[in-house]
This record gives sequence, structure tokens and C-alpha cells, in this order.
Amino acid sequence: MGRHGAVTFKGTPLTLVGEEVKVGAAAPEFTLAYFEGGMKQLKKSDLHGKPTIISVVPSLDTPVCQVQTKTFNQRLAAHGDKVNAVTVSLDLPFAMNRFCGAEEIKSMRSGSDYMDRGFGTSFGVLIDELKILARAVFVLDANGVVRHAEVVKEVADQPNYDAAIEALERLVG
Repeated sequence: MGRHGAVTFKGTPLTLVGEEVKVGAAAPEFTLAYFEGGMKQLKKSDLHGKPTIISVVPSLDTPVCQVQTKTFNQRLAAHGDKVNAVTVSLDLPFAMNRFCGAEEIKSMRSGSDYMDRGFGTSFGVLIDELKILARAVFVLDANGVVRHAEVVKEVADQPNYDAAIEALERLVG
């Protein structure tokens, strides 16, 4: 099941696999991999109890994805441990860890969907033709309910940072 034309890449219509995640709905379950002294798993349940921002990027090896990750990292620094912040891509956990270390990404955790693309499918952001994730931002409340959802129409464009940060800050109080 796909949503053809849901996003474009340099103007070419592409298909997103899975259902669109709607504001007000419970966020889908997911398991991501990350590397921290060894391979570990990050699940939706690990994020409960705090507002969460999930920044989804096609690859941290591309300039727009790097800008997105650095921008959210910088803008979230003031919130410290009051929020969860995760960058999700299909990059391998080792590559994500290397990038975040080199760029001093301290306000965000990285989570890789490389194992089964389950996050991409359940959040409706897996690009069928390219087998990478679309650019998107989701904000969840402390109970895992989606309070903001943006799938960027043109994959090469940046997300609306202000809208995502405002949605998160409304939850922080």
C-alpha cells in the first residue's frame, strides 16, 4: 500500500509506504538501533514520560540532513533533559554515531531504521522507489500521542523548524 506523489525528490513524484501518521493519534510502535558502547535498541516506550521530537532524515551523509540535525541540536540544547530528541535515518548506527560525535550533536540521540525499515513503514515515511526515509518531523507528547506531524513535500527542502519547536515547547510548559 503506497501513497504515490506524497513527496517529490527534485520534482519527481515518489511513493510513501504505509499510512500517514495523524495528529491526535497514538504514535506507532517502533524499534531503532543505535551504537553506544555496543549495539542497543531504542523503542517508543523508552521515550514515554517526556515530550519527544523525532527528526527523520534520508541520510546524515547529505548536506540538508546535516543542516536539519545541527539546527534541531542547537535549538533543543536549552531544553536539556526535559525533552527527548531523536534523529532517525537508514544510515548504519556506526555512521550516525561518527557523524554525531564529529559534529558535537549532544541534544539528540540517533536511531537507525536499517534492520527492517519498520519505523519508516509504520510512520508512513519510507520512500518506496529509493528505499530511504523521507524528510519529516514528529512531535509526541509525554504519553506518545502525535501533536505535530510534518512530512516535507519536497525531500530536498528543509522542514518547518519553528512549527516543530513551537509544538514541542507547548508540551514542555
